Amino acid sequence: MFSGHHHHHRHHKSSLASNSSSSTFFSLLSCLCRALFLHLHLQSPQSLTAIQMLRGAYLSLLLAWGAMSMTVHSQVDSCSSSFLSFLPPPFNASQLNCRPVWRNFILRYSHNRDNTLSIILSAVYTSGWVGIGFSSDGMMTGASAMVGWIDIGGRANIRQFFFFFLFLANDKQFYLRGQTSSEVMVDEGQLLETRVAPAVILYGNNIYLAFQLNVSAPMAQQLLLFALSTATPVEFYLMEHDDKASVSFDFSVGTVAEPSSYPNQLKRNHGALGILGWGVLLPVGAVVARYCRPWDPMWYYFHVIIQFVGFLAGFAGVVAGIALHRRLHSDVTLHRGLGIFILVLGILQVTAFFLRPGKGSKIRKHWNWYHHWVGSLVVFLAAINIALGIQVGEAGNSWKIGCGIILAIISIAVALLESMRWWSRLSEKTTEPPAF
Repeated sequence: MFSGHHHHHRHHKSSLASNSSSSTFFSLLSCLCRALFLHLHLQSPQSLTAIQMLRGAYLSLLLAWGAMSMTVHSQVDSCSSSFLSFLPPPFNASQLNCRPVWRNFILRYSHNRDNTLSIILSAVYTSGWVGIGFSSDGMMTGASAMVGWIDIGGRANIRQFFFFFLFLANDKQFYLRGQTSSEVMVDEGQLLETRVAPAVILYGNNIYLAFQLNVSAPMAQQLLLFALSTATPVEFYLMEHDDKASVSFDFSVGTVAEPSSYPNQLKRNHGALGILGWGVLLPVGAVVARYCRPWDPMWYYFHVIIQFVGFLAGFAGVVAGIALHRRLHSDVTLHRGLGIFILVLGILQVTAFFLRPGKGSKIRKHWNWYHHWVGSLVVFLAAINIALGIQVGEAGNSWKIGCGIILAIISIAVALLESMRWWSRLSEKTTEPPAF
């Protein structure tokens, strides 16, 4: 592995090589033209027309060369661009396959007989980091990745990270135990790199991440993750990505395909049904049972209907979650175990409804106590599991904000209703009995 300092020099070496060659060319051209001017003037001082024409041609050549240089250094990389001499060997070879993969990300690769996979990822770069990850299920959690960036001091960095989700960064390997920055571990990835040091080069408007991997067999179909962020890492602390994508890439034929939308849609259905059932309807039904008793017996009918609909929606969400797990085999043990436990408690609540004793029964008091506390436990655990599901499912900020709004509305409503309930009881106690 190269340190950031080494990459810093490599980056400038490539830039200075280009600048020095241009300076040398212009110096030689200037000397040649000055010698020609002097020769013409000495041979025939009256040949001003020829000298002016030569000066005009010289200036035109300078302008054309400058425009060409600006174009080369500012253009967006593409597969039609084969000029990679600024990269260190062996990444500057011309026998590379090239495919656009996502946004302005370009993937170049080659696979030799020794099962060594050479990869060059390029993208338009202004700040922050860019990364490429290798995943078994298209999810970030559990993947290993390479991430590259230019720090605030101008030094180039490339690291391997492990997240339980994969992407490439700053010449270090990272292990992502989760999705937050604190759960991303540098130099802990599971990618087997070769003795060839990885490199990060900023050339023109593009950043180039180059690295080699040892693979056990020729790689064919592989789920790749691509991500970017405009926030520059500080001490290998990666901020959340601004955008990411998962693509299915076939290294044997170089084809790019979006993964089936089925898992993503199933994941959204699982989350939406779980939030609707366990996170909205069941809490609302509990609120009706606690604060709407003066409207007897309507409160009871509303409570039963809302709870049954909420349970059915939650049960459908669990079924979707089981199907999702069978397809992705994601390591979400806590979320899955807590969901099953909540489902069991929900089934017990439904069973208790059919075994509800009459009002005159001696065990009615104990049944009410059980029904109240088990129901409260279901609502409490469901709220925790919904938050956990949003986290492990990489749902994004929109889901977090939506659930936060729902939780805030229910919490404020419960606080107001509970205050009114206690105020009403306090008023009844302080009211003097009528005089007879």
